[in-house]
Amino acid sequence: MVYQPAAGARDLLPLDVEKKRWIEDRLQQVFHRWGYHRIITSTLERMDTLMAGEAIQRQMVIQLQNGEDDELGLRPELTASIARTVVTRMANATYPQRLYYNANVFRRTWESRHNRQQEFYQAGVELLGAGGLLANAEVLLLVADCLAALGLQEWHLILGEAGITRSLLSAFPANLQDKVRSAIAHLDRITIDTLPLSDKLRDRARTMLDLRGPSANVLQKVSSLDLDEEQREAVNNLKSLVELLKSEKKFPLILDLSLIQTIDYYTGIVFEVVNDTESQARVLGRGGRYDQLLGLYHPQGENIPGIGFGLSIEDLYQVLLSTQQLPQVTPASDWLVVAETASANAAAFTYAQKLRDSTDLVRVEIDLGGRDADAIRQYASDRSIAQIAWMKADGSPKIESLR
Repeated sequence: MVYQPAAGARDLLPLDVEKKRWIEDRLQQVFHRWGYHRIITSTLERMDTLMAGEAIQRQMVIQLQNGEDDELGLRPELTASIARTVVTRMANATYPQRLYYNANVFRRTWESRHNRQQEFYQAGVELLGAGGLLANAEVLLLVADCLAALGLQEWHLILGEAGITRSLLSAFPANLQDKVRSAIAHLDRITIDTLPLSDKLRDRARTMLDLRGPSANVLQKVSSLDLDEEQREAVNNLKSLVELLKSEKKFPLILDLSLIQTIDYYTGIVFEVVNDTESQARVLGRGGRYDQLLGLYHPQGENIPGIGFGLSIEDLYQVLLSTQQLPQVTPASDWLVVAETASANAAAFTYAQKLRDSTDLVRVEIDLGGRDADAIRQYASDRSIAQIAWMKADGSPKIESLR
């Protein structure tokens, strides 16, 4: 019998891990520079935590059962888990809180393709306790800084506003809102044309379909709609954000007020980061503002504003493969320490530890015996080890360079 990983899971070999860490290390450096601190939440969550705010569809969660009949699930995303943790474990926290994560998530997929992936890796941030223009701008500029740190240049950010989109949908009859929303999300003009709508509402739906493109054009179109005072304020806030982002050179922005995320807890800006280098656009990450999610977990129901994003490590990996930036080989050891005789074993371990204790990271292996000198040299050559230290019983080494 040949043992394989569970369906939808996979193993990462040492070179895969090096490539993954190359991406994660660069993202982590950016997070640190912006003042974010890492948080690690439980892989397992109660289902009521995951479903609060309709964060994700129940059928997408890989569910487990414990001995007490509690419904548990593997986390399909991190925002809900972090929101729960902050309001229940960090009650005396000073806001804003800048948190980042680097973790695996699990999502059940229903595609017919065999062994469809169900475990994914994400890195992202949550900025909690701050609303408004500057917090929104910080998170979007942080996204751009992350991609710059990875050397990605061919990308753009699609920016929407869930509050505006949801408000515009409220003008439609309640029994048709879901159908209009779905048609707009899928750019389905045929459905818009066939729904039982008045001419005025049909024109409104068609206009919403076209609320995407250069920011100036989109803002002009949405301003031409019959907006109430709250909607006009939201549009003006969006305009201020766009102007602030444009003051930063080369911020590639597309405004899309038809952008509707499947996650329903977003209350303000929503966005997607899209790669431009492939024939088919690849979404590298998503995010948005959620000002009511933390209140669902708060003991007193207090709303705490939040905004964040998650980047897909797998999608970044696929894009970066073509750039030749990722490690091409696993790192080689710097030293192989060999005891020439059994009486030199202690001296070999002592010398190896002396090498490891240097200020720089040095990879040092101990030869474990059972090979003659030629076989040892062949092993070191095959593993690209730079130097061999042949140890004598008195602790003196003979250094042999293989490069």
